[in-house]
Amino acid sequence: MMIPPDDRSFRREMATIYRSGWHFIDLATAIPHSGDSLMVTVFGEPVVVTRDEDEDVRAYRCLRRPRGAPQPVRCAIRYGMIFVNLDQRDHELAEPEAPAPATIQATPRSA
Repeated sequence: MMIPPDDRSFRREMATIYRSGWHFIDLATAIPHSGDSLMVTVFGEPVVVTRDEDEDVRAYRCLRRPRGAPQPVRCAIRYGMIFVNLDQRDHELAEPEAPAPATIQATPRSA
């Protein structure tokens, strides 16, 4: 028989496993015009997805603290679907470094 996890271990599991990936929110057609917004709850956290004046889709985590400004969340549109990533550790986009072109010196076989 398994013992149900306590609240701390459940929160830790939610933070490490479920929040660390990209999660489907809705179709991009749900917010077609600039100024449109969509409020969703992702793993117990309220998230607002909006379309700004430049037609870009942005997502913000709504903080419950006094005077808490909305915290930006990574947001992407793929194949007409909106995805968000709540993981703060993964907030910087990793750009792969371009390897330096290798110079190969070759001697023709006929030489």
